[in-house]
Amino acid sequence: MDEYNTHRLDDLFGAMSDATRRAILARLAQSDARVTELASAFTISLNSTSKHIRVLERAGLVTRSVQGREHVLSLNAGPMAEAAGWLEFYRQFWTDRLAALEDFVVKKRHTDKHGSKQ
Repeated sequence: MDEYNTHRLDDLFGAMSDATRRAILARLAQSDARVTELASAFTISLNSTSKHIRVLERAGLVTRSVQGREHVLSLNAGPMAEAAGWLEFYRQFWTDRLAALEDFVVKKRHTDKHGSKQ
């Protein structure tokens, strides 16, 4: 992966690493929401909620439109595909390794059960 993608993944995983930000994403997956509406769903201040939203915006996961005095947020799940692709690469890596481990364990049990073959 080139450096741009590395920084992009850092932003994505960093943004998704916090439970409050994941809850914001889950809420926006249902429908767009005003910032004040999102903030009222949490026990943190509007200022703290806004900080979380800025992290999500920097990662490209949330977009904001201004409608008069209201700031409306929308989920942009597209960047998650990049993170999912990165995870998929490692899922395949571990699937292959676990399959090899399973083969080893099955052969070892068989050998132990039936005596060593020399």
